[in-house]
Amino acid sequence: MTKADVRTRSTARRSAASAPTPVVESNRERISRRQIDKFAQRRDELAEAALQTLSELGYARTSLREIAQNSTFSHGVLHYYFSDKVDLIIHCVKHYKAICVLRYDQIVDDATTADGLAEGFAHGLAATAREDAALHRLWYDMRSQSMFEAAFRDDVLEIDDSLQRMIWRIVSRYAELSGRPVAVDPSTAYAIFDGLFQQALLRHICGSTDALSELTAHVLRLLPTLVADEVSRRRS
Repeated sequence: MTKADVRTRSTARRSAASAPTPVVESNRERISRRQIDKFAQRRDELAEAALQTLSELGYARTSLREIAQNSTFSHGVLHYYFSDKVDLIIHCVKHYKAICVLRYDQIVDDATTADGLAEGFAHGLAATAREDAALHRLWYDMRSQSMFEAAFRDDVLEIDDSLQRMIWRIVSRYAELSGRPVAVDPSTAYAIFDGLFQQALLRHICGSTDALSELTAHVLRLLPTLVADEVSRRRS
C-alpha cells in the first residue's frame, strides 16, 4: 500500500467520523408515539360510548358526570381524557361524521353508472336518517350552538367543510358518469342536500311516516338537475 493510499484511507475515516449521524428514532420517541396513539384510541373508544347519551340528551342537557352515569366509565376517566363537555362533544361528533364520510366515499367508489350512484346516495341518506337520527340531531345541535359559543366554531367549520367536500365528490362523480359538467358550485350543492336532509330528519323525529321516502324521491329528482343539460352544453 502506498503512502498516498494510506493518506486517502485516513482521510476517509476522518470524514466518516465527522459526518452527521443518521437520525434514528430513540426508544423514548417510540414509546412517546405509542402513548399518543393509545391516548387517541382511548378518546375514540370513550367518544363512541358517550355518543348515545349525548345524542339522546343533547348539548345543553348533559354533563360529563351524567355521561359517566350512563356508561361504564367513571367521571374521573372521562375528565382525564377530555378537558370538559365541549371537548367531548366535539370529539364525538367529529368521530361520527368521519365515519359517515367514509360510507359515502364507498358509495362513490362502488358506483359504475349515474343512476346507480343516485340510488346509492338517496337510499344512504334515508338509511342514516332512520338508523342514526339521534346522532345527526346532535350534530345540528352542535352547529346551532356554534352561533353562540365560540368554542365550537372552528370544529364546526371543519366538519362542515368535510361534509361539503363529501357532497361535492358525489355530485362530481355523478356528472362524470352522466357525461355532463356540473352546473352548480360546491357550496350550493352542499346547501341543497344539507337542507333537504335536515328538513327530513326533523319531520322523521316528529313522527312523519313518509319523511324519509320523500327524502329519497327528492334526491333522485334533484341530482340530475345539478348537471348541465344538452341545451346548456351547446350554448356554452
